Amino acid sequence: MSSSVLPDRARVVIIGGGVIGASIAYHLAHEGVTDVVLVERDRLTSGTTWHAAGLMTCFGTTSETLTGMRLYSRELFGRLEAETGLSTGFRPVGVIEAVGDRDRLEEYRRVATFQRRLGLDVDEIGPGEMAELFPLADMDGLVAGFHVPGDGRVNPVDLTMSLARGARALGVRVVEGVSVGDVVTRTDGALPRVTGVRTSAGDIECETVVNCTGMWARQLGERHGVVIPNQAAEHYYLITDTIPGIDPDGPIFEDPARYGYYREEGGGMMVGLFEPVAAPWHLDRIPDDFSFGTLPPDWDRVAPALETAMSRVPVTFDVGVRTFFCGPESFTPDRLPAVGEAPDLQGYFVAAGLNSVGILSSGGLGRVMAQWIANGRPDVDVTAIDVARFRPHQLHRDYRRDRVMEVLGKTYAAHTPGVELTTGRGTFVSPVHDEMVAAGARLKDVSGWESADWYAGDGQVAKLTPSWSRQPWFEQWEAEHRVVREAVGLIDMSFMATFAVTGADAGTVLARVSAGHVDGDVDRITYTQWLGPDGGIEADLTVTKRGEGDFLVVASDTAHGHTLAWLRRAIGEADVTVEDVTEATGQVNVQGPRSRELLAELTDADLSHEAFPFRTARTVTVAGVEVLCVRITYVGELGYELYVPRADTAAVWTALRERGTAYGLRPVGLKALGSLRLEKAYRDYGHDIDNTDTVGSAGLGFAVDLAHDFTGRDAVVAERETPRHERLVQVLLSDPEPLMFGAEVMLRDGVPVGDVRSASYGWTLGAAVGIASVAADGPVGAAWLDEGAWEVDVAGTRVPAAVSLRPMYDPTGARVRS
Repeated sequence: MSSSVLPDRARVVIIGGGVIGASIAYHLAHEGVTDVVLVERDRLTSGTTWHAAGLMTCFGTTSETLTGMRLYSRELFGRLEAETGLSTGFRPVGVIEAVGDRDRLEEYRRVATFQRRLGLDVDEIGPGEMAELFPLADMDGLVAGFHVPGDGRVNPVDLTMSLARGARALGVRVVEGVSVGDVVTRTDGALPRVTGVRTSAGDIECETVVNCTGMWARQLGERHGVVIPNQAAEHYYLITDTIPGIDPDGPIFEDPARYGYYREEGGGMMVGLFEPVAAPWHLDRIPDDFSFGTLPPDWDRVAPALETAMSRVPVTFDVGVRTFFCGPESFTPDRLPAVGEAPDLQGYFVAAGLNSVGILSSGGLGRVMAQWIANGRPDVDVTAIDVARFRPHQLHRDYRRDRVMEVLGKTYAAHTPGVELTTGRGTFVSPVHDEMVAAGARLKDVSGWESADWYAGDGQVAKLTPSWSRQPWFEQWEAEHRVVREAVGLIDMSFMATFAVTGADAGTVLARVSAGHVDGDVDRITYTQWLGPDGGIEADLTVTKRGEGDFLVVASDTAHGHTLAWLRRAIGEADVTVEDVTEATGQVNVQGPRSRELLAELTDADLSHEAFPFRTARTVTVAGVEVLCVRITYVGELGYELYVPRADTAAVWTALRERGTAYGLRPVGLKALGSLRLEKAYRDYGHDIDNTDTVGSAGLGFAVDLAHDFTGRDAVVAERETPRHERLVQVLLSDPEPLMFGAEVMLRDGVPVGDVRSASYGWTLGAAVGIASVAADGPVGAAWLDEGAWEVDVAGTRVPAAVSLRPMYDPTGARVRS
């Protein structure tokens, strides 16, 4: 194809003509951005889209963002033909999700309650009703099902073509047969930015590139250091010969326990498979010329799982097989999409890694991406799907091989609390790893770090059985929680993202991005937020001023990449250096009413309240080691964070344990950290708060200093004058028995008004506790909360609850400042 087909310049270039690229092009045009070129190296739908099974299922997630994407997609597929003249093949035949065990029934009841609040019509039905709707299935062993009548099926090729026609009609150029060789960039301040693309038909200058290349996304991104660790793997389905009497408008049936999904196809039955032992495909590089290809099936590996899947619909054994298909699909390490602007390359957007739900997510994802590109910020919570969450180690070949086998193999696994991924562990190891193991730590993966969830005791081996109910180890969890409230606990938090920010302009830059007053007195720590221009929270962190032009920034592990990128983009041409010191620094927390007494035995520093008040940060010597000692807390008690050189952290930990015996000290894990902070209603970015929240709606106005100018200040002032109608509140169940895990629905006077964002068990408060988002017709205030009768729907059971804008534990903060 000649270069004359391509323009010399466009505002946006989309690379990849699958359903995601076509949807982004379509939605950009509807946002008024029509100076767009979609470039496809072969023909539209080549790669993965053309062979997708075409399920349109909304059920199964407790993410408001992902549910919203699916609901929007379903609605779009039903109306697109009227706009474009091309059918999408959408047929709302309904979907049944089968349940064969009590753990999955508990999970699905919670999911159903959550998604009903968001508008999904879903009913729990029994085996008899399931048999009436899908008579070809054997209902043996099934206890229930969840029926979504509005879900169904769509034709992926027709859908893509309809989206592309809609985009073209509004001025978007869609060019096939042109490959992109590279993305062109230039250095722009502290970070490079996109300036164009180099194609087989000539260069295109542009402001924004969108990598929608599916299973090729990783290798395209690697050329410029963009981490997109998706990996292709084999995916199977078969289509039987004609089955007499099969209903072409019958529902889709899914039975995850038998690894299968089933629907009518051409008079026969499609049996799709997510086998428990999966296989990666082309770990080193996806061939550039692979388009509408298939893969040779591995019968020995797949046959047992396929036989199990077919046994749910026995008639599939009695007819011949018309088609046996194996093709590649790509998966990310956490089975969530890779979405958004690359953290280290401005103007480079990613929409890839859809994990076998690309078709059913395509409409909503296209809308979100288009809005983000056109307006500069997403209008939904993207903290869980932001491409910035990935780290370079996840690109390693062995990591991708092991992880894709596991995540694809667990596609249909139940999400019972305690279930964890086991591959790719131990990339980052705490400097006190051996000491935690010796104390009986139950280790869990925290953004690649091995960290203690709870402790079985010195010399003991921690055992955990996934469950929705109380377990024997709850006794250890409770003891760790109470020791922090009553004596002193020792917590390793070396996984926290830690950055040294230095230079003549460091204070100026940090002041500009921080809503709090961070560039004040030396030896002070400030809890603050970084905001977007619209007031949305981009980071929730602490900034410690160690000296003039010398700061330490600490953020949560999940926000590592995004926080670093936000700061680097703010630097511009300023004299600021940012060094990631996370791996070089141990963070040991000493928390509890006796923490001062314990530390006083190991340091000559005066730790009295008068000499070392709350928010002091000072370099002192502890057990002969020079550390940065910060008086701050995330558990609501008197406490200190110690930032220690990695090589010396174990010595400090050991000294604290030895000397702490007299004060009742014990190691404390993340399970207790969560229950302690939720009793105090402390927020956690990416869990309780996200980019759609503001300091006003999140209840964080106390952390803002309007006396200085900062990004988002105008939005903060405007919200104080006109408050939003959503607010975060603390919630406590009145019954001590039920457990909350997050995503439970909040009801006021019997009406759903929000949901629990994160939850734990409050051992001091005596019941399950959490932080919830609730909405009203007007501003949410204490009177509105007090006047309502509050309940929480826990897996279909409504439990009375109390709600509060103030922390229910130590609301005045007296213990923190004691």
